[in-house]
Amino acid sequence: MTARVCVARIGAPHGLRGEVRLWTFTEDPFAVTRYGPLSTKDGTRQLEVARARPAKDHLVATLTGVTTREEAERLNGIELYIARDTLPGTDEGEFYHADLIGLAAVDAAGKPLGSVAAIHNFGAGDIIEIAPAHGPTLMLPFTDAVVPTVDIAGGRVVIEMPGEIEGDEPDSV
Repeated sequence: MTARVCVARIGAPHGLRGEVRLWTFTEDPFAVTRYGPLSTKDGTRQLEVARARPAKDHLVATLTGVTTREEAERLNGIELYIARDTLPGTDEGEFYHADLIGLAAVDAAGKPLGSVAAIHNFGAGDIIEIAPAHGPTLMLPFTDAVVPTVDIAGGRVVIEMPGEIEGDEPDSV
């Protein structure tokens, strides 16, 4: 199966005629209107954004074939995906989060730390999740100081552990 990228998540209904709140994960929020049919995570259903308008921190969208509030309610929480190869290429130093999943994570000395399990954003910035071979995952801020090198061609990211970042001193108790 072709690699897929989550580009949006459907939220609660908006109004009575089947509109939904739509949170997009694209640089241009309206790009989701130009991708054509978007598929659900399991790939069993396709939905297309027919129209969208801006709202405070999301879009209000009309999805093709969704005409009632009840139909819109059943879609709440569904993530929408497209094939990775339909996205535009990236410039030097740019990448899609999906391209990082599975890359090896190493420290500045090249010692393996695990692999990139996910990139999260809980509202205060991106978090990189590193899954070591054994033990709990590491959740670190995805900043230039913590992740100074992303080498997709080389299949790795370099992680500066927070205690190792220059000028970073542990908090005293």
